[in-house]
Amino acid sequence: MIFIAGITIAILIEFLLLSKKNKSESDKFLTLWMFLIVVHLFLFYTEFSGAAFEYPFLLGVSLPLPLLQAVFLYFYVGSLTNLLPKNRSILLLHLLPAAIAYLYLISFFMLPSDEKIFVYENQGAGYEIFLSLLNYATIISGIAYVTWSLLLLRRHRRNILDKFSDVEKINLRWLQILTWGMGGIWLIVIFEEGSIFTFSGVVIFVFLIAFFGIKQVRIFASNEPAEVDAAPPKGKYAKSGLNEALSSRLYEQLITRMNSEALYRNGDLSIGDLASQLDVHPNYLSQVINEREGRNFYDFVNHYRVEEFKRLIADPKNHHLTLLSMAFDCGFNSKSAFNRYFKKNTGQTPSEYFSSVTKV
Repeated sequence: MIFIAGITIAILIEFLLLSKKNKSESDKFLTLWMFLIVVHLFLFYTEFSGAAFEYPFLLGVSLPLPLLQAVFLYFYVGSLTNLLPKNRSILLLHLLPAAIAYLYLISFFMLPSDEKIFVYENQGAGYEIFLSLLNYATIISGIAYVTWSLLLLRRHRRNILDKFSDVEKINLRWLQILTWGMGGIWLIVIFEEGSIFTFSGVVIFVFLIAFFGIKQVRIFASNEPAEVDAAPPKGKYAKSGLNEALSSRLYEQLITRMNSEALYRNGDLSIGDLASQLDVHPNYLSQVINEREGRNFYDFVNHYRVEEFKRLIADPKNHHLTLLSMAFDCGFNSKSAFNRYFKKNTGQTPSEYFSSVTKV
């Protein structure tokens, strides 16, 4: 049966996570989340198969668990993107709704077995208001935390472009799959509340974690994505200590070094590397680029690379070289990144541009 397969795979993922050495914070969140999924699937299966009525102490245990699922999605996405609050104790507040639900259910858990069964067989008799509120809270929680996670990913994407000149190795697809997958489950919850379709969706979600998790490697190995400091919100430079005179001087130094030393040719150049060479804090350098150039660090550096490529391709002495080799000389690390950014910057593909230059 699909539920047994889902539980088995979830347990296997949990075992792999537990056996991983040097767990990061995101690994720990994922381990707890997967344990929660295992328990949730197991409890649903006992109710679906009728086994829970033979062991009535299991009845009701799963009711508040949906309030935690999307919360752990937020914890996981937030930890991987380094966008969780610095005071981690604040995260306990996100567990409060589930805790309140369990406290309310104490009276149910203390009922004799036959009365528990009676409540279940009569659509929650005596607990109708609680179940209705729990249903609304579950729907609101899912929508809120999935949306929140998507906003974190959007913010993280902007942060990446302000920190790195090459983003090919920073793949957000895994987090997008998790977030949209959880969003899909909540759509089922809204329209098919408490149905077998909901938990079938959870099983499919577990399959996605297993398949894409193995492909991503980072879950089961020690590789973690590069951390990106949280970028300040709009108006982020309102309290900056960088005055106009210092900004102008730093910008002049930046342009001079970029042109004279061709720093953009370093394919792995980051805002930290460049700030270190200019002996300035990365936040100040990012502010100067954003304000003076009107673009992020990624666009700033790759614009230099495109211009250098144009210069190389305009020289007939370089026409024996391949377009890709010249692109690598300019600082691009991959063909896809080069083609994509060149088309974005010029409106032409590299080969189209080369043809236009050689015809002149």
